Amino acid sequence: MPKITFMGAGSTVFAKNVLGDCMMTPVLEESEIALYDIDAVRLEESAMMLEAIIRNNGSKASIRKYLGTQARKDALRGAKYVVNAIQVGGYDPCTITDFEIPKKYGLRQTIADTLGVGGVFRALRTIPVMLDFARDMEEVCPDAWLLNYTNPMAMLTGAMLRLTNVKTVGLCHSVQVCAPTLLNELGIGYDDRVQAKIAGINHQAWLLECTRDGEDLYPEIKRRAALYNQGKLDIGTFEERVEMMSDGEPLPGQSLERLREEYDLYRKTGRHGDMVRLELMRRFGYYITESSEHNSEYTPYFIKKGHPELIEAFNIPLDEYPRRCINQIREWKERGHELTQNPTLSHKRSREYASYIMEAMETNHPVRIGGNVLNKGLITNLPSNACVEVPCMVDRGGVQPVVIGDLPEQCAALNRTNINVQLLAIEAARTLKKETVYQAVMMDPHAGAELTMDEIVSMCDELFEAHKGWMPEYH
Repeated sequence: MPKITFMGAGSTVFAKNVLGDCMMTPVLEESEIALYDIDAVRLEESAMMLEAIIRNNGSKASIRKYLGTQARKDALRGAKYVVNAIQVGGYDPCTITDFEIPKKYGLRQTIADTLGVGGVFRALRTIPVMLDFARDMEEVCPDAWLLNYTNPMAMLTGAMLRLTNVKTVGLCHSVQVCAPTLLNELGIGYDDRVQAKIAGINHQAWLLECTRDGEDLYPEIKRRAALYNQGKLDIGTFEERVEMMSDGEPLPGQSLERLREEYDLYRKTGRHGDMVRLELMRRFGYYITESSEHNSEYTPYFIKKGHPELIEAFNIPLDEYPRRCINQIREWKERGHELTQNPTLSHKRSREYASYIMEAMETNHPVRIGGNVLNKGLITNLPSNACVEVPCMVDRGGVQPVVIGDLPEQCAALNRTNINVQLLAIEAARTLKKETVYQAVMMDPHAGAELTMDEIVSMCDELFEAHKGWMPEYH
C-alpha cells in the first residue's frame, strides 16, 4: 500500500476530508499516512481525529506524526503521494498584514489569497517553502506526485512545474461545484445528466459548455441570471430553496443559518451572493468557476474608491477572508473537541479529487478531474508558460491534460490580465528582485486601477518590511 504524506496536517478539517476519503477507498485503506506540520498542538489534534476514524470505520491505515522542519525529509521519505495544504504565516500575522497595509493606501480586498497584492505576497512567502519541499522530494521520493491545494494556486503550482522536477498537479474545489452551484441557484437544477466543459485559469476558468441530454442550457441560464441580478427571480419558499441548494442532502446547522440569511437578504433587497459572477457572464458571455467575492478583486470593475456605491449594488463583502479566519478560530476553540475527541467520529467519502486521483493511479481505472497544469499547447491563446486549469484524465500513467484550443477571445483576454501578475510573481520569487514584485503588483487589474505607481512601490516596501522573517530578503 502507498505512503501518503500530508504537508500542513494542522489543517484538521481538510485533513479529515482528504485522508478520511483515502481511508474509505479500498485500494488506499491500508496506506501509511504521514502527517507533517510545524504546530505540535494542531498536529496532535489531526492525529487524534484520524485515529478515531480508523477505529470507527475499520480502516487499516497507519498514522505517523512528523513535527518540524528537521523531520520533513522523514515525513516525505518513500511517499508516493504528497498532499500540500500549508499556509505560511497563517492569519496572524501575515493575512492581517496583507489586508491592513493595502487598506492604508485605499486598496480594499475581499479574499487576497489568489491575485492582487495579497496574493502576490502570499506567493512570495509560500514559494520558497514549497521549493524546500521539492528539494527534499527530489532526494527522498523522486517519483511521488504532489497534489497542491494551497493558494495562490496558479502561482504555486506554476512555480513547482517550472522551477522543480516534481510531478505536480493543482487541485481546486471550484471546478467541481461550478455547474451545480449555478444551476441550483437559478432554480434549473443539477443532476448527473448535465455535462460541463470548463477551462481557463484557476479561480477564473470558464464554463464553456453546459448541456443536459444534449440541450444547451446557456440560453435559460442567462435568462434567469438577468432576473436574479434584478431581484426578480422567483426562488420559491425557504424550504424549496434549501432542497434545491442542498441537492436534497441535510445541511449542517451553520450552512442552514447562512442560507437563511442569504434568502432573507434576497427577499428584502434583491441582492445575493453571486452578483459579480452573473454580471461578468452578462458582459463576457460565460460563467466563471470561482465565487463572486473572489472575482470582484480579480478585475478593475467592482471595488473602486470613486464608486463606493458598487459595493452595495453588487453585494461585495470587503475584508471577507479575515472575517472567515476569525470565525473559524472562534469555532475551533468552541467546537474543535467535537472533531478531535469524538470517540464515535466517522467519515463519508467526499468529492475532493485527491483520493480519486490516487485510486486511479493505483488501479489504472481512469478518472476525469479539473487540474492545474503547465500550458503546453493546451489553451492556444494563453501563454505557454502559464499555469492553466483544464480537464485531465488520470490513470497509472499520471495526469494527462486535455487540449482545449482557443478560448473565446474575450475570455482569454481577461485571463491574460491575471496571468501577467502570476508570471511576474513567479519570476520575482525566482530572482528575489523587488523591482519584479513592484511590476507584478502594477500589472494587477485592481491595484493598477486604484493606485499610482509610486503608491504601489511604497505599499510593497511596507509589506516587505512587515513580512521580514516570513520570506527571503529581496534586493
